[in-house]
Amino acid sequence: MAKIQMKTPLVEMDGDEMTRIIWKQIKEIIIEPNVDLKTEYFDLGLKHRDETADQVTIDAANRTNELGVAVKCATITPNAQRMTEYNLHTMWKSPNGTIRAILDGTVFRAPILVKGIRPFVSCWEKPITIARHAYGDVYRDTEFLVDGPCRADLVLTYPDGRQESQTIFEYKDAGVVQGLYNTDKSISAFATSCFEYALDTKQDLWFATKDTISKKYDGRFKEIFQNIYDTQYKEKFEAAGITYFYTLIDDAVARVMRSSGGFVWALKNYDGDVMSDMLASACGSLAMMTSVLVSPKGVYEYEAAHGTVTRHYYRHLKGEQTSTNPMATLFAWSGALRKRAQLDGLKDLEDFADRIEKASIETIEEGTITGDLNNLLDNDNKKTVTTEEFLRAVAAKL
Repeated sequence: MAKIQMKTPLVEMDGDEMTRIIWKQIKEIIIEPNVDLKTEYFDLGLKHRDETADQVTIDAANRTNELGVAVKCATITPNAQRMTEYNLHTMWKSPNGTIRAILDGTVFRAPILVKGIRPFVSCWEKPITIARHAYGDVYRDTEFLVDGPCRADLVLTYPDGRQESQTIFEYKDAGVVQGLYNTDKSISAFATSCFEYALDTKQDLWFATKDTISKKYDGRFKEIFQNIYDTQYKEKFEAAGITYFYTLIDDAVARVMRSSGGFVWALKNYDGDVMSDMLASACGSLAMMTSVLVSPKGVYEYEAAHGTVTRHYYRHLKGEQTSTNPMATLFAWSGALRKRAQLDGLKDLEDFADRIEKASIETIEEGTITGDLNNLLDNDNKKTVTTEEFLRAVAAKL
């Protein structure tokens, strides 16, 4: 049978460890037998990022802005142990943080729900979508180790030489200090993306920060969201029959845990990172979570919401079989192919992306699963298989 044709390439960002192995398997088993795959390949594996002084990450993000759609494998954000393990020149920042800063978008994450896996939060009936701000905060921070008594000041210097300063802390001994930042432009883009996504999906939008403590930093987020809603979206939301409201993040967490789901929950960068993992775990597995970065210009970058599955990778290096769940990475590929198809008017490619997801979900619902779902799926005929066996079962359904 003739392969499905593509017009415009995807930006393909390869990654690290076990997810890099799964990435190759998905292409070989699921996609390439059916699609004449066109991608522009960027190797974001940690070794290559180090060799290029992380320029490859910047190049990949810039090309994504040009082509409009990317798909990204999970990547390592190095710590001190990785510095030694990979003999790195420096402790490179999060590649996701770099990409998000360049695209200036919002990350939308939602669980992949299947029959037979009941969310641990029993009242959740519909998926909750996490809208995570994708710029600044701890992912682009500046940090110092304080090695003795000193005074830490926060200083603003304007082009005309005018300065404003505040003392952060008077250190009497060693410690740490951290500086975070954000911009009105990025916060506004975040808010606009959230309001547009909520309208597009006809879902209520919640936004939560901690402005009672962070009166200026978090308070600025709250102020910008409310202003954009009041001046641009209030009437549209009312006409669509959906609502927007703000609450403190601790109150939001309590509300979320007793809700039935079916709404968009907008959060700052780090809050969104943590809460999306909580949401994924509560719905079954970190590997059962979709993630897409949407920029204000309509650029899309699809990725898995989890990490590189290091523990399984070390077992793989020993020649052992692993049962790593490929669903999030598989849905990153299907999401990117679908969006590319929609932008290029390729109905057959869009249908293929839909069939990938349908076949994957049916494979799990019929009992063929990876090890992480063994204690979660309610099915008397369930069978735990390796990653490759799972992907071949999906391919058979296709």
